[in-house]
Amino acid sequence: MGNDPLKSGLMVTALVTVLDQLCKWAMLEIVMEPPRIIPVTSFFNLVLVWNRGVSFGFLGGASSQWIPWLLTVLALAIMAALGWWLRRAANRLMVLALGLVMGGALGNVIDRLRFGAVMDFLDFHAAGLHWPAFNVADSAITVGATMILYDAFFVRRNP
Repeated sequence: MGNDPLKSGLMVTALVTVLDQLCKWAMLEIVMEPPRIIPVTSFFNLVLVWNRGVSFGFLGGASSQWIPWLLTVLALAIMAALGWWLRRAANRLMVLALGLVMGGALGNVIDRLRFGAVMDFLDFHAAGLHWPAFNVADSAITVGATMILYDAFFVRRNP
């Protein structure tokens, strides 16, 4: 990553967004044609799930047609705030973390605008219990958020 945190972070954002959308395209157009459950291991399946809500399907059952639009506006507002933070990121870890979160958010926003829902396809399970299905964007958001917390609690600052 270069010396300009905004440029570097936006490059990460673009990379995550493109990777997320390519994976979703491949799953929708090639792998899940027709839609089905594909067992990969004893604890992991590929599935096709449309999440109309937010994390873990929260608000997914809401009947309002405005929910996807409200979630899109909220995600874009959060991305704007993270972009503002990115301009002043103090280290590479934070640049990478913010870029991951922004790229994941943008990948899911694109789904909401295209489909009215987010496409999830990674399904982990054990002992008959399934973690809610997720995607590359969700993974980037989770890793990025974890890195932000790591930076906040464990990275030493020079006084």
